[in-house]
Amino acid sequence: MPRHHDAEETSRTEVVMSTAWEQIEAAALSLARSGPIKDRLADAYRNHLALVNPEELPVALHAEFHACHDALTRERPLPGEDAVRATVRKMSNHDADEVACAVVRLFAALARATLVERVLAMPEAVSDGARSNGAIPSGAIPNGANGARAKPRKGVPDVISLYAAEA
Repeated sequence: MPRHHDAEETSRTEVVMSTAWEQIEAAALSLARSGPIKDRLADAYRNHLALVNPEELPVALHAEFHACHDALTRERPLPGEDAVRATVRKMSNHDADEVACAVVRLFAALARATLVERVLAMPEAVSDGARSNGAIPSGAIPNGANGARAKPRKGVPDVISLYAAEA
């Protein structure tokens, strides 16, 4: 017999677990939207960067991630606000731009590190042979590399990922 959901059940928010990659990508996309930079920066931190488990990041990016975290949580909050709001409120627009750029650079570095990990995880015969005969363009990862299917990316993530791969 089909079960009918009541209003309370259907209005609950489902919690979706995300990887560090997905959260940092979402933070970069948050920063790419329109609106005041300070609002976008606070949104990127609260909704995405605060959810990142630094242990999921490559060790080489831990310091960069912690620097972004510290830059957004360094001020003591007033009653009724959190450290992020206090920090962003006290930032100049120039400082907010700099921190936003650091978040985007973090995403680019993560994209490069992920690309390197995937290439290194490829079987040697496939990676060396395919590159030498031109089957795999330099910097490209074949679909299904490392046993996983690549999700097609659209819009800004494509551009950021391509930029990161070229750098």
